[in-house]
Amino acid sequence: MLLYEDFMKILSFLILIFLFNSSHAIQTGSVTGLELPRYVSLKSYESNIRVGPSKNYPINIRYIVENYPLRIIDEHKDWRKVEDFQNNIGWIHKSLIKSDRNGIIISDKNNNIIVYDSVFEKIIGEIEKGSIIQILKCKSNWCFIKKNGHKGWVEKKNIWGVRDKEVFNLSYFQMFIDLYFRSINFIEFYIIR
Repeated sequence: MLLYEDFMKILSFLILIFLFNSSHAIQTGSVTGLELPRYVSLKSYESNIRVGPSKNYPINIRYIVENYPLRIIDEHKDWRKVEDFQNNIGWIHKSLIKSDRNGIIISDKNNNIIVYDSVFEKIIGEIEKGSIIQILKCKSNWCFIKKNGHKGWVEKKNIWGVRDKEVFNLSYFQMFIDLYFRSINFIEFYIIR
């Protein structure tokens, strides 16, 4: 038979679990039911961000670049409230955005960011701060990017357009791919040298 003290311990435990889970609940858009915030990109070279969710509102910002990343923070009918990497906020019609993942290279310093062939292995190049890149896949702290046909891994902290610890588009074979690059780099560094 359950004693009152045991019952209260179990009840307290269940309340703590409920509070923990509800504090980490995912916020979703009222129109699409998709997660908020989420990242999207501009479809065309010319897109307008408006003060409010209608063509009747004045234009706040005019973007003249394709694939520019934006973060959706709210929804209203066919309009999405967005924010860019400079914290500019406004409304854009859903027909002007696409779900492709792009990002912008950011840095606390005024230097280029290093690009690796695999996670912290061989340096294969650098990419300039402010560059718009395509994000192909992400691990918890790294993203595989593409710019002008060149691909490589960049630390996630240097990309605006992806959430901390967000993981997406990883194949089941990613562990073997990483092992392959580590083996090649090991052979080049220690054996061929």
